Amino acid sequence: MFVAGLEIDLKQFHRTRSRSLGFGSTTFAIPLITGLLVGRLFGFDWNASVLIGSLLASHTLLAYPIVQRLGVVHDEAVTVTIGATIFTDIGALLVLAICIGVNKGDFSALSLFTLVGGLGLYSVAVLFGLDWLGKDFFRRSRDDQGNQFLFVLLAVFLASVSAQLVGVEKIVGAFLAGLAVNDVVGNSPVKEKVEFVGSVLFIPIFFVSMGLLLDIHAFRDLLTSIGLPLAIVAGLVISKFLAAWVLKPLFRYSWAQTLTMWSLSLPQVAATLAAALVGYEAQIINQEVFNSVILLMLVTAVGGPLITTRAAARLAQNLPSINTLEDTMPEWLEVAEPLPLATDFTVVVPVYNPKTEQHLLEMAAIIARHQGGTIVPLAIARAQAHMASPQLTRSLQRCQRLLTTAQATCLALGVTARPKLRIEYDVAQGINHLSREVEASLILLGLGSHLGFRAQLLGNITDQVLGAAHCLVAIARLQQSPLAFQHILVPVENFTTATLQAVHFAQGLAVANQAQLTLLHICLPQTPRAQKDWAREQLTLMVKGLTLPASLVRVQVVVAKEVISRILRESAQQDLVVLRSQRQRVGADGLPVSEVTFPLLQRLSCSVVLLGDAQEPVG
Repeated sequence: MFVAGLEIDLKQFHRTRSRSLGFGSTTFAIPLITGLLVGRLFGFDWNASVLIGSLLASHTLLAYPIVQRLGVVHDEAVTVTIGATIFTDIGALLVLAICIGVNKGDFSALSLFTLVGGLGLYSVAVLFGLDWLGKDFFRRSRDDQGNQFLFVLLAVFLASVSAQLVGVEKIVGAFLAGLAVNDVVGNSPVKEKVEFVGSVLFIPIFFVSMGLLLDIHAFRDLLTSIGLPLAIVAGLVISKFLAAWVLKPLFRYSWAQTLTMWSLSLPQVAATLAAALVGYEAQIINQEVFNSVILLMLVTAVGGPLITTRAAARLAQNLPSINTLEDTMPEWLEVAEPLPLATDFTVVVPVYNPKTEQHLLEMAAIIARHQGGTIVPLAIARAQAHMASPQLTRSLQRCQRLLTTAQATCLALGVTARPKLRIEYDVAQGINHLSREVEASLILLGLGSHLGFRAQLLGNITDQVLGAAHCLVAIARLQQSPLAFQHILVPVENFTTATLQAVHFAQGLAVANQAQLTLLHICLPQTPRAQKDWAREQLTLMVKGLTLPASLVRVQVVVAKEVISRILRESAQQDLVVLRSQRQRVGADGLPVSEVTFPLLQRLSCSVVLLGDAQEPVG
């Protein structure tokens, strides 16, 4: 529940809060009434029936990565559905709190008023108090991710325990704590660490405990008497559709938008499972209802994303075409946040490994020459408590040798170099600080080899730079000299400014070598022909904005069941593949790259460049 609150995009919610309130109300009230009627129809008392209704009222944004991948996350229908999650989850948890109070037997109008009033004061204290404390703590702790991580964990535990003192369930406090620190952590590396710990530790334990509570024999009996589970599943599907359909004429949405809203609000996982567990332990609902909720989760967790894939794909066809590339991409590379104009295009290249330094500097030279800019080779010596430390002295001598080699390499490549030497305790901070000081346009890093458990939990230098950089970051694993690239592949997943950024980056490398540039878009077999034609049109518009001769640019729209396998197949004859680093905000596994990019990094045998956007400011 804490992760659910942490994942809600508050900026998108504020943009459409009125319509989010409207959809949140309908997608909460209609399923609530439907569940209540189902409960009464099968002989449950009013309290249990209301709780069954509340289990249907909330929703989990399980299909968010799908709309993000298709590039429709900023469509109003999607943002409205995301915002509605706040209302449905809070409403469902409030109903749960009331049902728990009624079940205790001492519930009255006065106790209801006391509960709602106490919950209101508690919510204000958590939402505003933790937000204020978090921002102040993060400001004082600067970039100490360890202490920030501990603060986030402390916030969720304190909010959960204090929720019990108010008289509501711990999951209510956890969800409110997630909302409170949402604005504080933003999309920082700390958020990824919290999500990673949750996904590998706490959430699996929760599912294990759920499995221990399941009665397999009762579940088998449930399939023989299918009436209740079928009524619950059908009631949810129909009521969620009615909630989206009722608002279609009012909001003037298309059928694609309406179906997308419906499919996004179908999956029942986080709030539903947590509330069902609480209701079952309080003996408000019985084993049959609890097992029906598990079945509901399985059906909606599979069916919802499948419907979203088709509905959001139709929605993607209605996105504005890229008619004038000059308006969306003014230069070859675009900085994500507005910055003061630098006197020249500056590429910062941290040098550490002599084996990879040569190829990184060659790539930086190609980019710098294309822009008429300069290279800043950066060497960082780890700071010690005493500046006269022999270890620091040896590190400084090594850095000087690296910078001397780097300057000679840049001179041989015909570009200006401005070497910099820094003494820093934290290497990632040193890279980001220096890059900001020189108003760098691009940071070029080597791709580290540590992508396992430790890197996911603690982060590596590459991930930390990517999480805090103010400008575009290119992370390269180069198997050969960039001066020898003859074939470059850019997989185009969706059609956004970020995609244009990758295409223009690849174009700069292709121009230097007169290399063949291939733009590859992969469609699933069920993709409508109209969408395939639309994708080809968008790729053609991209090509028109490039400075490469038409003979050196190839557009491919192919159909494949396995996206990763097809990219690997196409890369067999390529020298370089340029990928995007797309962070997942829902269902994240803690990795700084998407579910497609990560296995590609592990399996690609050719050179790879991973482009990462500038990080949004935190707090």
